[in-house]
Amino acid sequence: SGSISVEAALQVEDSGHVHAVDNDVKAVELTKKNLTKFGVRNVSIINKDANKAISDLPNANAIFIGGTGKDTKEIVKLCQDKLKQGGRIVIGMILIETIFSVLSLIQELSFNSVDITQVTISKSRKTSTGTMMLARNPVTILSATKN
Repeated sequence: SGSISVEAALQVEDSGHVHAVDNDVKAVELTKKNLTKFGVRNVSIINKDANKAISDLPNANAIFIGGTGKDTKEIVKLCQDKLKQGGRIVIGMILIETIFSVLSLIQELSFNSVDITQVTISKSRKTSTGTMMLARNPVTILSATKN
């Protein structure tokens, strides 16, 4: 949806630029619509596989990684080279296996100040006796600083 790109661009305003990478054409189109809707101009959208796009990007102060599926670990390795010293990396994950492998990798690489937050959202559903809350799949967010 581009929500993270929009929010990041609004946070850095004119002092920064956001590079949004997605290989899903529908996601790219939705991101473009949301950028227009919120009047955001400091975003470049790259419709390409992240593994191929990262090498062409400039060095960054902060990097967000999410929705990468099985490639998360490889993308983290590529992003480490693009992240400036003292920069923050933030990774959103849903699979336990991904969380474990990324945490292990982050500890091996030159990162510190590792923080992990897990967010769970519940949605209401009517039952015959009232309303129950059904938990959705949790999202784990790992952030770390490059040494």
